[in-house]
Amino acid sequence: MSGQEQDIKGVDVATLQPPRGHYSHGVCAGGFVFVSGQLPITPEGERLVGAPFAVQAKQALDNVAAILAACGTRIDRLVQVRVYITNVDDWGPFNEVYTAWAGNAKPARAVVPVPALSHGVAVEVEATALAG
Repeated sequence: MSGQEQDIKGVDVATLQPPRGHYSHGVCAGGFVFVSGQLPITPEGERLVGAPFAVQAKQALDNVAAILAACGTRIDRLVQVRVYITNVDDWGPFNEVYTAWAGNAKPARAVVPVPALSHGVAVEVEATALAG
């Protein structure tokens, strides 16, 4: 194996639902942790379709935090967060949930309205953090 291959490590979190596609929950590479898009799916596998938006947003963010922890890092090491929402009117409610979740961390962030997300959920969150 080359050095480059050794520097890329996929991480799946045992307490979250396994990925349903060909990807890892997170990848550690080059001093960063890349978190795959997280939907509002509980650790037990319940898709929170139809749940209030704030509940969906909190679950997706909690999934991100669990992956960060499994990769040996934390919320205050985030450098970028990308959020997809199916209703632009949910930007404000997302920001409220996000502010409580992120605390003092203020990474670069984008909130992108999209027409639809997998399984009919209202939000998906992906992130990049510094390792360690």
